[in-house]
Amino acid sequence: MTLLWKAHVDNQPRELNGLTAPVAVEWVVTDQGMKEIVVVGGASDNLFALDAGTGKVLWKKTFSVEAKPPKPLLWLCPNALNATPVIRKDILKVTVYAIASDGKLHALNITDGEERIVPIQFVPPFSKNWSLNIADDVLYTSTSQDCNGARSGVYAMDLKTHKVTFFQASKGGAGIWGRAGVAVSESGMVFAGTGDGMYDSGKANYPDTILQLSAKDLKLVDYFTPVNHNYLTRKDLDMGSLSSTVFQWKGREIVATGGKEGVVYILDAKQIGGGDHKTPLCHSALFANEGADFAGKGFWGAFATAEDDRDNRWLFVPASGAPASGAKFPVTNGDAPNGSIMAFRIEEKDGKPTVAPAWISRDMNLPEPPIVAGGLVFAISNGEFARQSKGDGALFSSAERIAKHTGNTVLYAFDATTGKQLYSSGDTMPSFTHFSGISIASGRVYVTTFDSNVYAFGIKQ
Repeated sequence: MTLLWKAHVDNQPRELNGLTAPVAVEWVVTDQGMKEIVVVGGASDNLFALDAGTGKVLWKKTFSVEAKPPKPLLWLCPNALNATPVIRKDILKVTVYAIASDGKLHALNITDGEERIVPIQFVPPFSKNWSLNIADDVLYTSTSQDCNGARSGVYAMDLKTHKVTFFQASKGGAGIWGRAGVAVSESGMVFAGTGDGMYDSGKANYPDTILQLSAKDLKLVDYFTPVNHNYLTRKDLDMGSLSSTVFQWKGREIVATGGKEGVVYILDAKQIGGGDHKTPLCHSALFANEGADFAGKGFWGAFATAEDDRDNRWLFVPASGAPASGAKFPVTNGDAPNGSIMAFRIEEKDGKPTVAPAWISRDMNLPEPPIVAGGLVFAISNGEFARQSKGDGALFSSAERIAKHTGNTVLYAFDATTGKQLYSSGDTMPSFTHFSGISIASGRVYVTTFDSNVYAFGIKQ
């Protein structure tokens, strides 16, 4: 692999937010023929479309935001475009959906950036919302941190009627901030993990819980709350730090989830709480965050999952910090004190799925959500300074965290069955990135960094 191109886009960071994870689409019909296009959101209410072959900026859209946020900026609440955009490809048109900082949804023609509809209020102004997802003509996002008074929960918009539905996760906060947003199953269920708060199911307060909601109308169908939820809240070990994933296994629909605690839970998608709302199919051993550190340790971001050519189901988890002392992986690739990708196989035990450790990658300076393609696992380490507290009760400012960033963004490619490193981008990308990710299309891997650069990597010609 090699760097194919680098493009700088005109965007100003807000707090720690720079560019979103890129999203890409192939086979777009334009007046110059078929194109592959990469779309990136910018924190200062920008959206960019780039030619995937050259990195040339095809268009830039700056959203007009007239409202003023009632509260000042903070890295928890950056008053920025935060949600990763999503691309919807129909037979005759391709549309990019993005949420501006004022909470309005924009639907743009991917070829020229023109608005297809009048912007619609989707989420509260200057809320902190997360990756957009589309399933069966419904658009989903989630909100967290109660930014500017916005309640935490799940939002859904019917793209045919533009009706917006909201489910409040908890009256006491409990933000839903998994990087990939909510997961939507083939059977039409929505799964979202919540953060910390005071638990009271009688009052519809579901902190540190996996919610199962019906599609479109977002009615609570079931929920799973770990038996140690009080401990999780006391230690600030949000279940909401990681987006769940849903997959098929031996004819069953399975949900894999976890959080900062560093434990993997396997749930039955038909009844995720096991009848008493506390019983998973599998509760793994502790694999990360042995010291119960709330900042930059444990599982953050999103799972990746794939089946290999022998029908083995794999689960890949971005783990920040060192593995737990009791975590035993058959294949290791050196010490990993700062972070790693952990790989598990889903195996059967007593008729139920369980997670079997398979390999752990080399050391990574805070890994972001991985992607699996072509028998390889791709992931970046972000090089970010992730500490939040100075130790005396005061918080680091964004400027302090930016100044203290501990490395640079590095793209890795690992063998999906052993974790052996097959590629590293080294010092190619000198800046760090915050809460970002990668995408893959047309044989290229796309990465964004805090300094407003977009990179494309691919096979040497």
